[in-house]
Amino acid sequence: MLRLLSDDDISALLDLESLLPVVESAFVEQGRGAVERPDRPHYPVGAGLDGDDPLGTALAMPAYIHGAAYFATKLASVHEGNVDCGLPTVNATIALMDAATGLPAAYMAGTRITNARTGCIGGLAAKYLANEPVTLGVVGAGTQARWQARAIAAATTVEQVRVYSPSDSRKSCAAALREEGLDAVAVDSPAEAVSEASVVVTATTSTDPVFDGEALQPGTLVVAVGAYTPAMRELDTTTVERAARVFADVPEEAATVGDLAHGSLDSVDADDLLPLSEVFEGRVGRERSEEILVVESVGSAVLDAAAAEYLLERAVDADVGTTASL
Repeated sequence: MLRLLSDDDISALLDLESLLPVVESAFVEQGRGAVERPDRPHYPVGAGLDGDDPLGTALAMPAYIHGAAYFATKLASVHEGNVDCGLPTVNATIALMDAATGLPAAYMAGTRITNARTGCIGGLAAKYLANEPVTLGVVGAGTQARWQARAIAAATTVEQVRVYSPSDSRKSCAAALREEGLDAVAVDSPAEAVSEASVVVTATTSTDPVFDGEALQPGTLVVAVGAYTPAMRELDTTTVERAARVFADVPEEAATVGDLAHGSLDSVDADDLLPLSEVFEGRVGRERSEEILVVESVGSAVLDAAAAEYLLERAVDADVGTTASL
């Protein structure tokens, strides 16, 4: 029997404080090489529907953690034009298959899972690498900006959140975070968001740097989660050059994104990046309070697999969702 989990089902089951250690454990297994994570193809879609240009990007993300009961494949898409239609920019579904038999086990709405597990990357980075209490500066005001703030607040003590976006969405983002109990304010420039922050998160789809690295104060942790292609860029060269260390969730992929592949950074490769899993293993981390640190995140299907299995187990225990036979 296949268990179908809607977005409402996922919302009822999801708890960030419980998900954080699940994501951390998945990172550790990935760092130890105890996973299968094939290359994830991404390709343009929608060309020919409304002109010659593509309307979005599609991604297929398979993964398996050794010893897990299930393997997973996430089908995701990024359609920036959805904002104009009141639709999410990122959409996803996740299929879980029984690892022992290959039979289908679950099919679930994956957008909320994607947002939550990505938020947990920022949450875990702040837990292990930030100076507390946290003043959080967020550049970007979309869905992921909110999840980053939520997860960082679940993992650390957050005193204030400062949100910047060039659109009025910064005001609605700050208002939504205030409704969730965070002291959040909308600010009018990137400098206002980052200059007094101990943690800076960038969560945009930008192709150009979104703040001036000279504005960072000593001791800042920068978590960049938006760029995932060579054409996308959130961080300027100054930010990366000021960093004492640069960490990455998937070093071989992070080295190719625009944040690390411009100008004098052309020589940066995967060997120059420290795996984030090494932080959770206690092998590397912050050495001095005044260091600027950067975490570059491109995402990993391993985290989707771990989060989806965790949610399926909770769904079975609580008898949430709908069962069907294919």
